This record gives sequence, structure tokens and C-alpha cells, in this order.
Amino acid sequence: MEPEQQVTDTHLHLWDLAESPYAWLAGADAELRRTVAIEDVRAELVALGVTRVVLVQADDTASDTAHLQRTARAIEAEGTIPRADVVGWLPLADPAAVSAALADPQRTDHLVGVRHLVHDEPDPGFLDRPEVAESLDLLAEAGFPLDVPDAFERHMAQVVRVARRHPGLTVVLDHLGKPPLGDAEAMARWQEQLEEIAARPNLVAKVSGLSTSGNGDFAAAADLALTLFGAERLMVGSDWPIAPTHRDLGSGFAPLLAHVRTWSAADVRAVTHGTAARIYRRPCEAELTDGAGLTDAAEQAG
Repeated sequence: MEPEQQVTDTHLHLWDLAESPYAWLAGADAELRRTVAIEDVRAELVALGVTRVVLVQADDTASDTAHLQRTARAIEAEGTIPRADVVGWLPLADPAAVSAALADPQRTDHLVGVRHLVHDEPDPGFLDRPEVAESLDLLAEAGFPLDVPDAFERHMAQVVRVARRHPGLTVVLDHLGKPPLGDAEAMARWQEQLEEIAARPNLVAKVSGLSTSGNGDFAAAADLALTLFGAERLMVGSDWPIAPTHRDLGSGFAPLLAHVRTWSAADVRAVTHGTAARIYRRPCEAELTDGAGLTDAAEQAG
């Protein structure tokens, strides 16, 4: 497969209602209130050129993350998609527990990042808590990035503060912060905030989940992100099964990939898989790098 056609889907959700509560699903559409598995989307992923998936937590529980880790191992064993990794959950409010988890090979198996559902967190200042800051320092030391979900407008300024306080931590803004597409006044505020975010060198953004933001007309927002961040700090993701048509990968991810592929060949390589290979690394891979990126073997795997 040509490099421009390879894709890492950096934001794929798979959940099992028997494994975790997923309380947020109570308010979701009926089509989402059931278990979603790799078998439901594997063929569509392969048809779009996906050779690596990053499974992203959908519940703040150890059981959900363990389910994703088992699923990642099964995906790789099946072999159609060569590589699968996990952005999982750790109890960031308990730095001692985070430290113990990071020292446990079972807890870090296939783990390449950490996320907490801060957009559903009752405390809007969760990421500013001293105990959470201690945990974020532990993540930075271990080489794990922090994903921050749907930020507009609640967490846009907060991710800048987090990135400034923890310069050794890579912070990943999911879905470009969910821009309010189609609302000119709100989009102006979003652009100002995105410019501040992009000015922090340790902040990376996902061009993902945009088809369900506002009116879904994402092209200008994606192009702006490319200008602000540069391709080396952007990654694509599907946000499946959440899409204009739930559980239909082609309804959101296919148009996004088609637009990204109008960019230069070098930008396409970075945004579709190169940035993910550098940002989302397993601990064993991080040990093999010199800080500039993955080894050749690891890049090929990604």
C-alpha cells in the first residue's frame, strides 16, 4: 500500500455493555445503546486503508480499559488490521494508584495514552487539581500522552494551562475541540482559542469527530488546523460508531479522509499515520527512541 493510502484511525470506540456501565449512553440514541465490536466495522476500516487502530476509552473504569486491551490483542491476532493500541483510563485523582498502574505490565499492555471523560466530569476544574497534576507528571515521565475530549468551550483554555504546567507531557486535543461549525460568532471564539492551543508545542490535535460538530461542514476547520498546527501535530480519527449515521464508518470518516488527501503528499503521510506513529507509542517503543520519533521498525508497524 502506498504511504499516502495508509491510515491509522486514532479514535475508534468499541464498548461492551457487559464490561462497564457507560452511564453516558443512557442519553444517547438507541442505535448506540448496545455493544459495538470490531466485527461490526473491520471490513469498512480495511476498505478505507486502515492498518492501525487506536481504541479510545468510553468509560472511566478499569474494566472498560481492560476490555479494550483484550480487544486490541484479539485484533492483532486476527491479523486483518496489523496493529491495535489503546488510549485507556487511569485514576488520575489518585497519583499513587497511577504510579502503581504504570509499573504494572498488565495495566500498560497495548497502552499508548490516557484519557478521562472530563467533559462529563462534575468538577470542571478536574485537570487543575493538584493531585491530578501529580498524576500528569507521572504520565509525562512514563511517556504517555493525555487525550482531552470534546473541549469547546469548557476545556479549551484549560488544555493550554495543562500544557504550560507540564511541558514534558504531550496533550492531545480530541476532535479539534468540537468546533461549533456553522455558527459564525462561536466559530470566531473557537478559532481564537485554537490559535492559543496550537501555540503550545506539546499540544497535538485530532482531526476527528467533526461530522457531528455543528452543521458538519468541516473542510475550513480542518484546513485551519493544518495551518496552525502543521501536519506533524495532527492525526485523523473516525470517532466511530458516533457519526452522522451511527455505526456507519463511511458517513463521517470517508469524507474526512477524502478531504485530507487533497493536501500535499507529505502532509497526508503525517496526518494519516506518521504523527500517530510518533505520538502513540508503547512503552517498549518509547525506550527505543531518541526523542525524535520511532525507530524505522516501529514506524512501519504504525
